Amino acid sequence: MPHSSTKKNLERIYRKYNRRSNVHPDPLEFLYAYDNLRDREVAGMVAAALAYGRVAQILKSAGAVLEALGPTPAEALLSTSPESFSSALCGFVHRFATGAGVCALLAGIRQVLVRHGTLQGCFCKHRRAGDDTVLPALTGLAEEIRAAAGSDPGHLLPAPARKSACKRLHLFLRWLVRSDAVDPGGWDRVSAAELIVPLDVHMHRVGRRLGFTDRKAGDLKTALEITDGFRRFCPEDPVRYDFALTRVGMGGDTEFQELFSRVVKK
Repeated sequence: MPHSSTKKNLERIYRKYNRRSNVHPDPLEFLYAYDNLRDREVAGMVAAALAYGRVAQILKSAGAVLEALGPTPAEALLSTSPESFSSALCGFVHRFATGAGVCALLAGIRQVLVRHGTLQGCFCKHRRAGDDTVLPALTGLAEEIRAAAGSDPGHLLPAPARKSACKRLHLFLRWLVRSDAVDPGGWDRVSAAELIVPLDVHMHRVGRRLGFTDRKAGDLKTALEITDGFRRFCPEDPVRYDFALTRVGMGGDTEFQELFSRVVKK
């Protein structure tokens, strides 16, 4: 059985930090502007795709793309030619990404919306009986977007089949599947129990300290091991603590130290 003090500390951290007032600065905040599910999906995919590098630049870049799409991003994609966005995003640069890569991503999203109505519809088409994580369906969604893009969106759209942790895609799923004070949700056909931890350096460190993994590589296998560790404390929602743990002071918060006071053995 999981150690009860660790569970209590995880819940204490969740209650303290999992608040909308703690979200800024985070690309997640863009999603709060959209009540329509398709608009939220598009905004979420854009924000997640650009969620690397310095947070100030992430917010600037994601904001620029969403401003070009206007107040109803999905409708804009469906009613406007892809070429018009090429003009609007001419000169766009976000570290390794260019306007051409963003336009390719948007073109792929557009075609998936045409075929399936929503990104959730495409995702669910690729689900298989017996899947215990989102990975097979996420792989299908990413492959459909990439195949429909016309040109390569590059690293803006990671490939789950390559066994990388795909942190940004799993962030997207956390935002759309979970629904609480922080994550706005909207995907009512997907269970939070199937989610995988969006693995970054910080969550990798947490997972190692808690004894969920001893692996040094930040890849898919490590993400799955850490997810399994959290699943022992919250099987219905193993990503429940993700946002809160990223907001805890890096080693300076008493509750954070208490969390690690007794390592959970696998």
